[in-house]
Amino acid sequence: MNAYYDILIVGAGHAGAQAAIALRQQKFEGTIGLLGNEKYPPYERPPLSKEYLAGDKPFERILLRPESFWAERNIDLVTGCRVSKVDPMDKSVTLSSDEQISFDKLIWATGGSPRMLDCPGSQARNIHAVRSRADVDKIIAALPKVENVVVVGGGYIGLEASAVLTKLGKKVTVVESLDRVLSRVAGEPLSRFYEDEHRSHGVGVELNATVEGFETNDDGIATAVKLGDGRTLPADMIIVGIGIIPETGPLVAAGAVAGNGVDVDQHCRTSLDDIYAIGDCAAHSNRYAGGALIRLESVQNANDQAKVAALDIIGEDCSYDSVPWFWSNQFDLKLQTVGISAGFDDAVVRGDPKNRSFSVIYFRDDKVIALDCVNATKDYVQGRKVVVGALALDKEELVNTDIPIKEVGVI
Repeated sequence: MNAYYDILIVGAGHAGAQAAIALRQQKFEGTIGLLGNEKYPPYERPPLSKEYLAGDKPFERILLRPESFWAERNIDLVTGCRVSKVDPMDKSVTLSSDEQISFDKLIWATGGSPRMLDCPGSQARNIHAVRSRADVDKIIAALPKVENVVVVGGGYIGLEASAVLTKLGKKVTVVESLDRVLSRVAGEPLSRFYEDEHRSHGVGVELNATVEGFETNDDGIATAVKLGDGRTLPADMIIVGIGIIPETGPLVAAGAVAGNGVDVDQHCRTSLDDIYAIGDCAAHSNRYAGGALIRLESVQNANDQAKVAALDIIGEDCSYDSVPWFWSNQFDLKLQTVGISAGFDDAVVRGDPKNRSFSVIYFRDDKVIALDCVNATKDYVQGRKVVVGALALDKEELVNTDIPIKEVGVI
């Protein structure tokens, strides 16, 4: 580790790693430091709740690049360290070890930490998150002695983990505080489809259910989940998937404008000179969300913002305006999403959910703003252009699966 880098990147996840890669791809020849708080080289996070948890992919297959890549590209990868302070005037950071590193430009790409529950028993040793390799390794190590699993949170992470654990022979119950799963990211037709799908595989789905606490034994192990209505669910393992808290503390303390994440402009610059923020921790104005200031927790956003920051650093004119896309694998279902459905005022279903291949298409002011496509890749590919163009399509034609989306009439 050097005492100075031309570009210092804090955070070695998707965003930070891609920023370093993009700089070298653009022929940047200065020094680059890439600091990560985990002891592992950069790796993909989405497989953690899917293929890695299932044992279908070893860790080596989810590395973003071979371990030797970073040194070969003269990128100084420093693992197992954490930044505790940023001094924007002195252009330096202080590590938790009290070591200082100076920089010319700083890219903050720290992502977030899993949001956990704060209630009686919530410190039990068998309550897990799904955010890092270490989290999932603990889950995998404990599984041989586990029969009953309670998953708190009916979002993508919770449902993906539930699907994998069910396939591994565990008895799983999902506890969701709202009236449907995926309620924050999708419309009711998609929510009800996934509820039915999980139930058909033996998963218990508890809606409008709050967690009041956990019953624990003398060894500090949770044995049951206590719900708000007085019921208890037996549990040998609890997995909490209720979102993340952006890791922005040192930047906020340094004076960066922030709310739900660090605010950045269209070039991924923060309010502090020569300091950028990208990925899950960065809040930006997004035209696909009606101009709202949002954080996007996705590989697409991490990679695209990393490229924008890298180009801006080397003096290229580039603004962030990428169409958001996501995916989720559960059982034999592949969900592909393009756009942001938040704020939709109408939705139509294209295809029959009973056939396990359909799309939910969302509108605002009669224009298509997003699609959720289940086992419907053609709809996803063709719908992407519709979302980018903010097109108003004939809804009667749109629900007719005999008409490809690209041939649906514009009104």
